[in-house]
Amino acid sequence: MIKDPANRAACSPAATANRAARFSSVRQGRQSDPALSPRCADCTSAPGHARQRGIALWRVLALILIIALVGSALWYRYSGRADGAAGQGAAAPGSVQGDGSAANGKSVKGGDAAKAGGKGAGRFGADPANRVTPVSAAAIVKGDLAIYLNALGTVTPLRTVTVHTRVDGELKKLHFSEGQLVHEGDVLAEIDPRPFEVQFTQMEGQRMRDQALLDNARIDLERYRTLFAQDSIAQQQVDTQMSLVRQLEGTVQMDKGQVDNARLQLVYAKVTAPITGRIGLRTVDQGNIVHASDSNGLAVITQLQPISVVFPIPQDNLPAVARRQAAVRLPVEAWDREQKNRLARGQLYAIDNQIDVTTGTVKLKAQFDNTDSALFANQFVNVRLLVDTLREVTVGPISAVQRGGQGVFVYVVNAEMTVSVRTVTVGVNEAGRVQFLSGVEPGDRVVIDGMDRLREGAKVEIATADRTTTPGRRRAQ
Repeated sequence: MIKDPANRAACSPAATANRAARFSSVRQGRQSDPALSPRCADCTSAPGHARQRGIALWRVLALILIIALVGSALWYRYSGRADGAAGQGAAAPGSVQGDGSAANGKSVKGGDAAKAGGKGAGRFGADPANRVTPVSAAAIVKGDLAIYLNALGTVTPLRTVTVHTRVDGELKKLHFSEGQLVHEGDVLAEIDPRPFEVQFTQMEGQRMRDQALLDNARIDLERYRTLFAQDSIAQQQVDTQMSLVRQLEGTVQMDKGQVDNARLQLVYAKVTAPITGRIGLRTVDQGNIVHASDSNGLAVITQLQPISVVFPIPQDNLPAVARRQAAVRLPVEAWDREQKNRLARGQLYAIDNQIDVTTGTVKLKAQFDNTDSALFANQFVNVRLLVDTLREVTVGPISAVQRGGQGVFVYVVNAEMTVSVRTVTVGVNEAGRVQFLSGVEPGDRVVIDGMDRLREGAKVEIATADRTTTPGRRRAQ
């Protein structure tokens, strides 16, 4: 109950309606005139800003929650692994059964077992001094070690011939297919022979005519000699006839040469293969006029069997190679780019007579039979030149050799399944094997994998079977 009449009048419905109408009119005026209501835009956008701040706050809370969950999971994982390792260490001496009782009749709780196993253990496992490390090992043996020189070589044919025509004329026929293996003397193409046949007929006719004149002059000479013997003619007439005979003999001889030349042109009308090899792509088609002066020729023949490989070696290795080459031809192997497949075997054929001053190398040439056509002209191959073979030396896998502050060393597996560090002296290495000059003996087992966790006296177990190195040269692939 409102006792005050003034307050009652202010709270009457009519007064309330009037105040609402005035407030509405003022609000509309401010909205229509931004100058009268400078804070209107801020008032209308306040709810949006509050909503954005709320979303950002929830995102931060969600990120904190995710980080807490991940940290809890990692802590649970590693703490559980440590407790499990400690429990296993305690259960082994007493053989704890499933009901918590030990084999000797004493009751051992799981927590006590874990505490017992955790004594002397690290944070995440057993004592590193008693940890057994799995490794791979291989045996040191006595065997032969081949010494190779590796180089990059280029396959070079012994002969490459560009086939040209010897006469000019129309190319009538081609008797080869591109890429075909041709033999020396095979007919490759034919030039139109008709102009040369006509020329041969002319030369042969001229020779026959001059031969007839010569025969007649010889008969007259015999007659003149008879008449001169009877003192019927002068000596001058006999001498003149004798000179005519000699002149005609020369003419006939020249005619024979022209006939032979015409016959040779007929032979040249058939183009034959000068060597045995593989013919390449033709450079001219049938029906074209070809000339002996054409630079490109008809095709190119490359000899592939045998074939050579030219490769350089450092000048420091030249004396050893030259000394061995003087006694016996050194074997050479050609391998593919990845050195996985051997392409051919051959022999060192020649050594160049000078050293390249820009590279300090000397070129060598090896020759291969190439019966299976594995080598192709201008092909790049990896060359392995066998320089020497060391007989009955101590060899082992090169992966066992380690280098550190104490020098070159290996981990040797002892009979007690512990490792000891031995300093070794190594010699040459080839194909994953190395020569040991000192430090190890045949029969010793050395670690070849897993040595990053080893130290002197560490316990190990052989995870895989021993891989004994095989004596002799590298296994052929």
